[in-house]
Amino acid sequence: MFDLKNKKAVVTGAGSGIGRAVALTLAKAGSEVFLVDYNRDAAEQVVFEIGETGNIATAKQADVSKQEELVSIYNEIGNIDILVNSAGISHIGQVTNTSEADFDRVYSVNVKGVYNSLFAAIPLMQKNGGGVIVNMASIASHVGLADRFAYSMSKGAVYAMTMSVAKDYIKDNIRCNSVSPARVHTPFVDGFLAKNYPGKEAEMFAKLSATQPIGRMAVPEEIANLICYLVSDEASFITGTDYPIDGGFLKLNS
Repeated sequence: MFDLKNKKAVVTGAGSGIGRAVALTLAKAGSEVFLVDYNRDAAEQVVFEIGETGNIATAKQADVSKQEELVSIYNEIGNIDILVNSAGISHIGQVTNTSEADFDRVYSVNVKGVYNSLFAAIPLMQKNGGGVIVNMASIASHVGLADRFAYSMSKGAVYAMTMSVAKDYIKDNIRCNSVSPARVHTPFVDGFLAKNYPGKEAEMFAKLSATQPIGRMAVPEEIANLICYLVSDEASFITGTDYPIDGGFLKLNS
């Protein structure tokens, strides 16, 4: 099951966190993976890890907010079977203390970056008879989270883009879904705690973990495993759907 041999996959934000786990998981399933990341060194390190397992990967440096960069890279790759839009940044703040510059920064990566990637990839998928896309949304797409105004805005847009693309390109044999994680233990979380709660990292980590009814944060590999299923032929009847992967956050919190 989940055999991705002879498939080409593009993963944005593949140098760290969830994107890194996705790249490793898709490569393990047999796909040739192209890692698109702003940080070339981080992407090259993941390429090395994939190579150690005997699989094929290539790093591509790009700023997802720059459409021409993605169009050039994707055209060079050519036949893209799988696209995972994982590149994103976070932001903490309410509407009245979110600066215009910070709002624009979140928008340019989390919203425009996904749009640019879709814009570049979909014509190639149409030309090649189809493909499958997974976008990284968030539980913030579905429920209000305190102090996450700009981030929630961006992930709501990702959810809406997912539904629109699924509708518009279903006749082109292109499937498009999204996943909506709750808190995931990534390097961002560790950095956030170290910066904002020095000396109290363990205490705050436990507090954040407890907000999921299951009692812990996800690990990136759990998100990657769901994505691996969604891009596989076993999920060929699934499109236009968002998958919460949240430890019960949306349904079990009262």
